[in-house]
Amino acid sequence: MLGLAGFAASATGLATQLLPRQFSAAQRQQIVTWEIASRWQELTAGQIFPATIGYQLSAALLQDATPLKLDALRIGVAPQSGCGTGVTTSATAAVLRRDGCRAVLRATYVDATRSYVMTVGVAVLPSDTAAAEAGRSLSRPRLTAARSAEADTLAAGILVVRYHGTAAAVYDYSRQISASFADGPYLIMYAAGYADSRPRVPVASDRYSDAEMTSLAVGVAQSVADALAAQPPSPHCPGAPGC
Repeated sequence: MLGLAGFAASATGLATQLLPRQFSAAQRQQIVTWEIASRWQELTAGQIFPATIGYQLSAALLQDATPLKLDALRIGVAPQSGCGTGVTTSATAAVLRRDGCRAVLRATYVDATRSYVMTVGVAVLPSDTAAAEAGRSLSRPRLTAARSAEADTLAAGILVVRYHGTAAAVYDYSRQISASFADGPYLIMYAAGYADSRPRVPVASDRYSDAEMTSLAVGVAQSVADALAAQPPSPHCPGAPGC
């Protein structure tokens, strides 16, 4: 009987060693967190900032039954920058550094008609908590009107990507709207304006332009956030002993 019991215990131990490893809930969360946090280094620039990103205008804005699907076109990706050079103000840079910012990634897009242009940026933070704290610190009211007393309250954030040469006149623009939001360990920032370099104007007074510019900016920013911070499949062991 003792021999059989010992044999059964040995067989159980051997089977346990050969079966796929089972991760605890804490281990699964740790693996997921690591995978999301490393995407900015593992994905290519084209995967983070696709050449074309779809977005749409609401049916209500168009006074139609269905929304209008549009495409944003990427015109350039800036080199990776530090957290002090890719943002608009030294105060913004100080906030990012305080929360452990590692790098800032940026790209610029235009709508299909090249009427609007926007820069989307990603500040890489060490954790979800750090990104959320940075986002709260940078949150300010959006621009209301250029000639109002609040003309300088455009939310601090990403520095627009400027290009030289023949395209400079088209893509060297003033920010009309600016905002940011945290998603995972990333702070997504965007700024959008007119592509004809007109001075800052009360864009909110033009309901259609305001909505289309905002739809472009939010659509592109959310696409970038999804590429970086989407939840991966639940971690599992492929079956090899000790994996």
